[in-house]
Amino acid sequence: MDYRDRIVRDPAVCGGDAVIKGTRVTLRTILASLAEGAAPADILQDFPSLTEADVRAAIAFAAASAQEDLPVPEIPGVR
Repeated sequence: MDYRDRIVRDPAVCGGDAVIKGTRVTLRTILASLAEGAAPADILQDFPSLTEADVRAAIAFAAASAQEDLPVPEIPGVR
């Protein structure tokens, strides 16, 4: 999934925090909800302006960010 079509930053919206395009729902809000154990269906119920694809975009963004920012140590003997 290419999250870049769904996630935007605009200084005039939510202080420039990353949001789902066309909403004021921040990426931080979605990811925090998921981290606390909310299911995507719960998030969609709480934020009816979101779609399932929006939630997947937030997860894809987090995965890409983790891959870029967090060096994961190799396990010795495993390739």
